[in-house]
Amino acid sequence: MIDDDYARVLSDVGPGLRRLRQERGVTLAALAASTGISVSTLSRLESGGRKATLELLLPLAHAHQVPLDELVGAPEVGDPRVRATPRSHDGLTVLPLTRQPGALQAFRLVMEPATGPPEPRTHEGYEWLYVLSGRLRLLVADRDVELRAGEAAEFDTRLPHWFGPAGGRPVELISLFGRQGERMHVRAGPRHRVG
Repeated sequence: MIDDDYARVLSDVGPGLRRLRQERGVTLAALAASTGISVSTLSRLESGGRKATLELLLPLAHAHQVPLDELVGAPEVGDPRVRATPRSHDGLTVLPLTRQPGALQAFRLVMEPATGPPEPRTHEGYEWLYVLSGRLRLLVADRDVELRAGEAAEFDTRLPHWFGPAGGRPVELISLFGRQGERMHVRAGPRHRVG
């Protein structure tokens, strides 16, 4: 599919160059004089007999005063915003922050205080957490820590783990989850207090 897209874009370069030159009323000879590219090379490029290269396209973009991507008809970049729908269940609201399936997934979580005791679980992967607001209780193996807004933690999810709100109030956090071996090495730096 991607190879077909590239082939289509490349096959459109020549006719696009001819169209641009003709719209501007420039002859092949005049374009050759301003770019240093021979008339025969320009003619073969426009007819598709010569493959477009960066060495040819850069002087042409400069001569026509257009961006390089306009010469090659680069496809527009789609809207980069993620428009995900939040899902809520049992006091947990999950908002996916990534669209593409893959090794790393990002989520915004809002967790309401739990009523039952922590139930640590294990599974393949690696997780990184960053607390946006509230306080988060995190159990990993035999460690029991509390994170405040602006603090981060990372851990191997093959270890028994559990996290939830601390202090009887909701907590909001970002979670990055990746497969084992594709770890996210983001560490919170030491906190400096102004005093």
